[in-house]
Amino acid sequence: MDDIILFFENQDPILGAFYATTFTWFVTAVGASTVFFFKAINRNFMDGMLGFTGGVMVAASVWSLLIPAMNMSEGEGFVKVIPAILGFLFGAGFLYALDRLLPHLHVNFKQVEGVKSPWQKTTLLVLAITLHNIPEGLAVGVLFGGVAVGLPEASIAGAVALAIGIGLQNLPEGIAVAMPLRRLGMSRRKSFFYGQFSAIVEPIAGIVGALAVTIFTPILPYALAFAAGAMIFVVVEEVIPEAQQNKDSDIATIGFIIGFLIMMSLDVVLG
Repeated sequence: MDDIILFFENQDPILGAFYATTFTWFVTAVGASTVFFFKAINRNFMDGMLGFTGGVMVAASVWSLLIPAMNMSEGEGFVKVIPAILGFLFGAGFLYALDRLLPHLHVNFKQVEGVKSPWQKTTLLVLAITLHNIPEGLAVGVLFGGVAVGLPEASIAGAVALAIGIGLQNLPEGIAVAMPLRRLGMSRRKSFFYGQFSAIVEPIAGIVGALAVTIFTPILPYALAFAAGAMIFVVVEEVIPEAQQNKDSDIATIGFIIGFLIMMSLDVVLG
């Protein structure tokens, strides 16, 4: 782990954001590659992995994003939390708007949301997971941007910890796209392609987030909270409901707890 942190310390932070979010994309591709080895994934396993994803995202939102956002805000008392509140609301509102406007399909193939569209189920499903990945890439990028401008509350170790946590929860996301596409009759190669492609937005969002912070440093606490609000919206709106549809919902709950504890530990120990 020390070697990884040293590697990123020797990189330009913007380039570091690109490398870190490329890693999170790569883990998604690893998850999608399961279509080459399995015909289907056990539903209980997927529920546990979705719960794990939710736990990681919630813990990352609190320890990696909201707490640093409040720590780097000026003022005392309620004034100190205003940037975090505003950023969180804008982040959740942004994802809400995308959720209402962008046509997409939930993993269960029963809930089509957004404006009506003639697009195929495969396209709608990929768009659904792509929505998840925008705030994840943005979160990593803004932390690296904070490092670039020299803010003491932002550290390479913290940014790396967040990238590792998001990478871990991207594994089931890759599976959650590729496997359903395979069940729809798509070839293994195409299922893999669309599965990994759903996370290609993460390096893009990472670079955008890092550049935005370096260009206008005062937005950093707002940007961190924005990413947190967007991630929490995704967890409450889609990840948890999808994980709880099976009869044995305890598996998803246990997965959530494990994911939360792992991400919390990563951030506290490394960050």
